[in-house]
Amino acid sequence: MKLYLKTKDFSVSQEEFELLRDGNNELLYTHPIPKNLDKYYDSEAYISHTDANKTLFDRLYQLAKRYGLGKKERYARKYCQGKKSLLDVGSGTGDFLLYAAEKNWEVTGIEPNERAVKRSAAKGIHVYPTLDALQGKSFQIITLWHVLEHLPNLEESIAKIDGLLEEGGTLIVAVPNFKSFDANYYGQYWAAYDVPRHVWHFSRQAIQKLFHDRGFHLTKTIPMWLDAYYVGILSERYRGSRWPFLRGIWMGCRSNANALVSKEWSSHIYILQKAKKSF
Repeated sequence: MKLYLKTKDFSVSQEEFELLRDGNNELLYTHPIPKNLDKYYDSEAYISHTDANKTLFDRLYQLAKRYGLGKKERYARKYCQGKKSLLDVGSGTGDFLLYAAEKNWEVTGIEPNERAVKRSAAKGIHVYPTLDALQGKSFQIITLWHVLEHLPNLEESIAKIDGLLEEGGTLIVAVPNFKSFDANYYGQYWAAYDVPRHVWHFSRQAIQKLFHDRGFHLTKTIPMWLDAYYVGILSERYRGSRWPFLRGIWMGCRSNANALVSKEWSSHIYILQKAKKSF
């Protein structure tokens, strides 16, 4: 792998990391990966594990999250072909599972972070710590909302997820896109690199190849246009901008406008269909 760029953990440790590029698969890899990744999540700065609602930025994040819950459930419902069974990998504080359960889904979650697990439990959502705990179960829909990039053992994790998905079932994966306009503009300050919590950094080509090799068909790619604004504001904060909110919104608009032509959005949702076995 070749060096793509150097960046650092702006939100927690301030430690520096390299991004190495795998040109054959069009993805990036964070180097080095700390032996204890858990400590990089153990911070109030990591909002998806805390339900923080103190600052204006926190409140905007929570508002966007609530807006997204309905869209996520509709995506899952659209591609559900059997019983409404759903596994959410990396379920965070449980909001999506709670919403889906209210829509009559049979829900299961995976979340290794103890703080997030406690917040889920307080909402009546009980989750499992690892995929191994679900051995023998199967699901019609499996979702990974900005989770795939966090998995150190990528191939092994995908194999386990594949084993839990029913034949003809649907895998829904949302990840940032390092080929987007905002990624190129911000470079080392691009907030969606989020090293070392993000071990992998994907392109559209990387996702298609990764799952095609396992027998999945990419049914649809959906833009996540709100991510450009969120990432833009954070990136402006990391680079020390005087007006991070205004400049971040402006850059989000530029990124989304560019993506109308390039199709390289800040983040994408990938709808992946698992093939049925033929006899």
